[in-house]
Amino acid sequence: MSPRALSLRTLLFLGLCQTGKRSLASFPDLRDQPKRIGILQRKDVPSKMAIFDGKELTFEESDWFIINFLRLLWRYGFNFLRMQMWVESVLDKFMRIYQYQQFGYSFSSVEKLLHAMGGDSFLTLVNQTLEEAMLAEGFSQIFLNDIVAPITRVNYGQSVRINGFVGAVSLAGADSGLWAVDGGNKRVCSGLLYHSKAEVIPARVTAISVKVRPTKSGTTANYYEINYVGDSGSAHSLYDIVIIATPLHQGKSDISFSGFSPPIPSHYPGRYHLTVSTLVHGLLNVSYLGTTEQASEFVVSDVLTTDTKGSAINSLSSIDPVHIPPGYKRPPASQTKVWKVFSPQPLSQEQLRLMFLSWDSVSETQWLAYPAYSPPHRRTPPFILHDRLYYLNAVEWAASAMEMSAISARNLALLAHHRWHAQEAKIDQEDLHTRVRGEL
Repeated sequence: MSPRALSLRTLLFLGLCQTGKRSLASFPDLRDQPKRIGILQRKDVPSKMAIFDGKELTFEESDWFIINFLRLLWRYGFNFLRMQMWVESVLDKFMRIYQYQQFGYSFSSVEKLLHAMGGDSFLTLVNQTLEEAMLAEGFSQIFLNDIVAPITRVNYGQSVRINGFVGAVSLAGADSGLWAVDGGNKRVCSGLLYHSKAEVIPARVTAISVKVRPTKSGTTANYYEINYVGDSGSAHSLYDIVIIATPLHQGKSDISFSGFSPPIPSHYPGRYHLTVSTLVHGLLNVSYLGTTEQASEFVVSDVLTTDTKGSAINSLSSIDPVHIPPGYKRPPASQTKVWKVFSPQPLSQEQLRLMFLSWDSVSETQWLAYPAYSPPHRRTPPFILHDRLYYLNAVEWAASAMEMSAISARNLALLAHHRWHAQEAKIDQEDLHTRVRGEL
């Protein structure tokens, strides 16, 4: 008996649960109904930020808002306020996608999804650098170098020459409205899987092929055979619909495709950017940051860096517990605690000795975390790889973030449903902003 005769079988396989990318921002489904999937928002801990140019701290946040405002106003004029307004204007358009999805609309490509949200302006942002976009809006080069570049470096390990759309997403990540999950963001994946009651097969997918099988009506139909390797050895299964949720790029996937016409490449053009994450449980050497402040008084939690040639690190931040206990207060730099260092290359022992007076443990992870953005990227991978074979991670080439992956996942669920039931009126519709306002 064919899989179709039993039920519609859809396989979503995850090569990477990408909860380490960024904190949660809007995520309406998770923010509004956290108890439904068993997660709660982590208690917020006040933080202080500083910017390091490789020699000294060029900016250190004060406890007083008015002091921070006057410092920024003196050096950058109203650039900072204008940046917030510019990001808000992008986010206002971005948020339209949640209304579209609530009404069941879907999009067959990354470009059509972006165009539905922000029209030609979003497509322009994807195909120009953040630097070009912000200079055209009247922002000063010194503001981009001193403020914007440190934000893109901590979020994406790259400069203001990333594409303008992912740059706007990065700047939105500097907003105070972001939140994290109590117990760790990994609980998003486990909570959603549990709530969905999906059957989880813990295995590594090795190949996908097209198989033709007869139907009861005497015709033939195509199915997708998934070959995988698990604890009990090799196995395979047939599915009607498959959604790939892992990057099909060099160094990220070894899945092979066979029997497809036209052929599906195992690896798409472009590369993923290497970020090295080093967790150090130790005592910070505050003089490394060029400050004369006493370690007992240094309570900066996040040190961002400018795009300085030869810079050893992209950022330095102190780590709080995944569950914030009652009465928790972040300790000063004079006490041993866990620090997270993002860097473009592994840190040498000499670099560690410069940054830390002593340490108990060092844990390094080399992470192909997100695409290397160098616009224009004219060959964005498709959402639809074959008739009923879909690719979630295509959206990363517009912007890589948890929220983008969640939007893409819901879009593909809707798209697969509408294409299966031939509901073309719910796919790639134009002027949705006006239409949805009318339906409301």
